[in-house]
Amino acid sequence: MVIVEDHLMFREQLVRLINKVGDMRVCGEADNIRDGFALIRQARPSIAIVDISLKGSSGLELLKDLRAQGVAVPALVLSMHDESLYAERALRAGARGYVTKDETSAKFMKAIREVLKGEIYLNPRFMSGMIHKMISGRDGHARPIDRLADRELEVFDLVGRGLTTREIATQLSLGITTVDTYRARIKEKLNLENVARLRVEASRWVQLRE
Repeated sequence: MVIVEDHLMFREQLVRLINKVGDMRVCGEADNIRDGFALIRQARPSIAIVDISLKGSSGLELLKDLRAQGVAVPALVLSMHDESLYAERALRAGARGYVTKDETSAKFMKAIREVLKGEIYLNPRFMSGMIHKMISGRDGHARPIDRLADRELEVFDLVGRGLTTREIATQLSLGITTVDTYRARIKEKLNLENVARLRVEASRWVQLRE
């Protein structure tokens, strides 16, 4: 399998955990979507473990790139972010499972085996909520942040971390005008009257999640 994770110490721990299992072996590692994509396309692993937060663009973009290029590999997203924010986005992008980093090693290994069997793995409580949402056709717990597209959420997060438009453009390999367009869409969708309010709300959102 391949691991795409930008925190070296955590990645090393994952490699040790997985390689201790007799029928599993990590065949490659990367910390960004460009190297991750090249590694997965070359190695064709049985599964890819992908983090959401990577150096540069997010793991969601890696999943979308793999699907767009026809690189068929089961992917399990392992993230620090709560399922309520990213699990559904990850599945839409092409992931077969989602597990948070605060879960036990046993649950992480269970998630890997479920995905390898062709199943979809989610926290049972979150899965129940998703099924209820699909059956009812509505989401009683919808939040304004859920209106944002994946790229818009990524930009919102970076604004909250204090990055300037130019810095965001560089990190995401986008044009400055494109970033400005995303910021304008975010303000409109979240009903924020100006850039100052955008920065305040984005910063508050980042602080609440950390």
